[in-house]
Amino acid sequence: MMASALLVNAQKITIKGSDTVLPLAQKEAEVFMKKNAGKSVTVIGGGSGVGISALLDNSTDIAMSSRKIKMDERMKLQDAGRAFKEVIIANDALSVIVNPQNKVSKLTRAQLEGIFTGKIKNWKEVGGDDMQIVVYSRETSSGTYEFFKEHVMNRKNYASSVLNMPATGAIIQSVSQTKGAIGYVGLAYVTKEVKDIAVSYDGKTFTMASIENAKNKSYPVVRPLYFYYPTSKEAAIKPYLDFILSVEGQKIVDQIGYIGLK
Repeated sequence: MMASALLVNAQKITIKGSDTVLPLAQKEAEVFMKKNAGKSVTVIGGGSGVGISALLDNSTDIAMSSRKIKMDERMKLQDAGRAFKEVIIANDALSVIVNPQNKVSKLTRAQLEGIFTGKIKNWKEVGGDDMQIVVYSRETSSGTYEFFKEHVMNRKNYASSVLNMPATGAIIQSVSQTKGAIGYVGLAYVTKEVKDIAVSYDGKTFTMASIENAKNKSYPVVRPLYFYYPTSKEAAIKPYLDFILSVEGQKIVDQIGYIGLK
């Protein structure tokens, strides 16, 4: 009886974490389940930090994360005797978005740092109209929040005036409805309701976020997307993981706006 209960369990996989990875993990799960009758994959968002916490308290089989696991999280898992593995499943370009009515179409990394730290408060300071900048960010449990702070803001703190949003969709909605707004989202989330802007790290070459520019490395804000899972559950997780990393799985990565590993 015990063996059959374990067998049923092995057919169910729960994935929790990053909002950025969410649409990708869902689409991969959908195709995987069609090909593998009897296997069930449930995908839940909430942020990278939420996923890694769920890994620690054993309430998920896989934690999806848009940032690398932190040292303190690694130590907690080690102290709990939970050996884990890390796999990069895809890459993601992080788009900087503004309201479509905004005439600003490009910003340097230094200007973005100024805007998100609160030093630059008006669009006229970066070539736009005389209009207050309304800054939207993800909340602190988000891997995207961490990545943007580290790689775009040079590890400086976000301004206290920044409006933290619980999910990527909320940033898209807020930026689309607020004329002076700016925010950042994974490339796969960008819609016609917002305007994607070109970014430059050297102040000379401005590049738009796109799959092509991320692959040829001309777009500077690109990061890996991770799965973390307990080594003890590897046998149950492996078929789904192998599917994502297969040629077909990586085609899905490109199709829905992420950057394949090949």
